[in-house]
Amino acid sequence: MGLVVQKYGGSSVADAEGIKRVAKRIVEANKNGNQVVVVVSAMGDTTDELIDLAEQVSPMPAGRELDMLLTAGERISMALLAMAIKNLGHKAQSFTGSQAGVITDSVHNKARIIDVTPGRIRTALDEGNIAIVAGFQGVSQDKKDITTLGRGGSDTTAVALAAALDAEVCEIYTDVDGVFTADPRVVKKARKIDWISFEDMLELASSGSKVLLHRCVEYARRYNIPIHVRSSFSGLQGTWVSSEPIEQGDKKVEQAIISGVAHDTSEAKITVVGVPDKPGEAASIFRAIADAEINIDMVVQNVSAASTGLTDISFTLPKTEGRKAIDALEKGRSAIGFDSLRYDDQIGKISLVGAGMKTNPGVTAAFFEALSDAGVNIELISTSEIRISVVTRADDVPEAVRAVHSAFGLDSESDEAVVYGGTGR
Repeated sequence: MGLVVQKYGGSSVADAEGIKRVAKRIVEANKNGNQVVVVVSAMGDTTDELIDLAEQVSPMPAGRELDMLLTAGERISMALLAMAIKNLGHKAQSFTGSQAGVITDSVHNKARIIDVTPGRIRTALDEGNIAIVAGFQGVSQDKKDITTLGRGGSDTTAVALAAALDAEVCEIYTDVDGVFTADPRVVKKARKIDWISFEDMLELASSGSKVLLHRCVEYARRYNIPIHVRSSFSGLQGTWVSSEPIEQGDKKVEQAIISGVAHDTSEAKITVVGVPDKPGEAASIFRAIADAEINIDMVVQNVSAASTGLTDISFTLPKTEGRKAIDALEKGRSAIGFDSLRYDDQIGKISLVGAGMKTNPGVTAAFFEALSDAGVNIELISTSEIRISVVTRADDVPEAVRAVHSAFGLDSESDEAVVYGGTGR
């Protein structure tokens, strides 16, 4: 008997009918001879609605209490799903993240998993139960407080449980049929990818692809857990994410030169103007940002003006961290010695990802030609061996993504990609 971990997103369990449909799929997997562990997200937009409610009560809710509030969404889903499975004549038990043994650090609202001790889950499985686990949550190792893992944390919960239980596969069910060459909400002719390496998926996820969370893929790569991204609304094969190509029929699926185009409009840009061009200044700026526990993405420094000896340093970061970053820099302004700060939250990032890029001349030129032909102006550029990213105006992102997607022959010749559910909120 194999062990399978399945994860269902909020759009899959958005209402009672969705929960009953998911319950039937889970029971079918169990009937096929598998032990099944299910990780479930909150119903529909429940998490967003709870955040809105919290902000109506308090403009800056305490992290600990916000975690207590937000974890209620997944607890509702897990209990209802267990009820639906029992109604189909099968045994099921639901568990919170802490009951499932998900141990985290003590950083509220964006905790990281330290360990998973799934003793209760194993006992439930041995007793013939389907185990239903609330995603997105755990318990801190030191204070035993309830914590949440940040947006998309249910994916990480699922992969972490799959690793701890030595599962054969972690199936991530969502509202699209797999990982596509671009967001099908933006590019209607996006193609489904049959297989993609952990490395390429990590780049897509960190560049804005919302199908899988970056931390989830990172965890899967570390423990070599194959991920199968599928739709809970159809029975189609999805996308396999693994270290080695999968086999279909008598041949292996080959990796494409270009895996896809990702975009992200959730970032902002801060420019530190008039920085003295001498050793240690950049270090001071980014130490202030690091001490505020803010992650940054792209960085660019201009050539200093010979007459003044001053330069400008720009970097991108999540919009949600913008205010905190400005405050941290202003606090250290006199020590750093810069002139002023500029903040811009109307930017977007477009990324081209593919392991074959480094061995195929002309990819970079074709990428920038496509953006030029679409009339898109570039503000920042960042590259790696398998990725090219640029920052543009937010309004230009949809057209830029479509232009690049078409320029690299990624458009599907068949039916348009289907998005079955979800508001994209």
